[in-house]
Amino acid sequence: MAVLVSGGAGYIGSHTVVALHEAGRKVVILDDLSNSSARAVDAIRALTSSDVAFVEGDAADPTTVEAVVAAHGIDEIVHFAAFKAVGESVADPLAYYRNNLGSTVTLAEAAVAHGVPRLVFSSSATVYGEPDEVPIAESAPSWAENPYGWTKFMSERILTDTAAAHPLDVVLLRYFNPIGAHASGTLGEDPNGVPNNLVPYVMQVAVGRLERLSVFGADYDTPDGTCLRDYIHVVDLAEGHVAALEALLAGLEGCTPVNLGTGVGSSVLEVVTAAGEAVGRPIPYEIAPRRPGDVARTFADASRAEELLGWRARRDLATMLADHWRWQRENPNGYAG
Repeated sequence: MAVLVSGGAGYIGSHTVVALHEAGRKVVILDDLSNSSARAVDAIRALTSSDVAFVEGDAADPTTVEAVVAAHGIDEIVHFAAFKAVGESVADPLAYYRNNLGSTVTLAEAAVAHGVPRLVFSSSATVYGEPDEVPIAESAPSWAENPYGWTKFMSERILTDTAAAHPLDVVLLRYFNPIGAHASGTLGEDPNGVPNNLVPYVMQVAVGRLERLSVFGADYDTPDGTCLRDYIHVVDLAEGHVAALEALLAGLEGCTPVNLGTGVGSSVLEVVTAAGEAVGRPIPYEIAPRRPGDVARTFADASRAEELLGWRARRDLATMLADHWRWQRENPNGYAG
């Protein structure tokens, strides 16, 4: 079984490539390295096999995708490739629409043209916008608050319509807040520039690259006043992609949205405290004003994943943070060393 993984050198993609290889699949990585590193491919091969195929190229380029699908006899596609910084998407929305929607259309076209029957799409809980209630089920209204979120929303629509018109079955994986790293400490998250997300920022404070964390808002209607989020280990997430492909192979039809999360909300201060325990010393932080657009609480109803995919998150917050810290400690500058 040959699977094309677009964006397979990125944070979630690289861990998924390892999980797919462990599940017995032949993996082909397609990545333009605009938001990733060739050293991630080296790390993947060290953990799996030296013959994992890597093609440096743009998933939005039809010629490149057509050549890869034809040359490698692709049976399945897992689509990660996308720009993903919310603030950048607001500043340059056209780049996000061109890249993120272009890659989705191009991969869907290639799947239809070559009779690839199964596709798993890396979506996001951003498609829920500001939720009316938690936990969030897949039946909750879809919306978005920024261009990045709209690209996920629109990509879901593109794939839903394609699946309705062609013999292509799709799972839309809506995940919440991935953190953690491979237990080996050789594969992890290496954001470009200053991290946008809590845990990579915390870990860069812990390793000395940043001075302190700003906690944006401590007056929310939550137990400790800080925002609640559903954090999920990236390896659990990777295993969810394998489970989605297996469910499609077993007969799951159409285009199916599925949440991947733990169903548990952890506050910013809980994460900061737990990170300090993983690191072995307190994480310096300061309370700052709320950021526009942040919602008080968001966490998943993950029951559909267990029902349809036979999947559930297995790793707890302490494990997530211990693994993330191991990666950061052993690679203080990410893949640069």
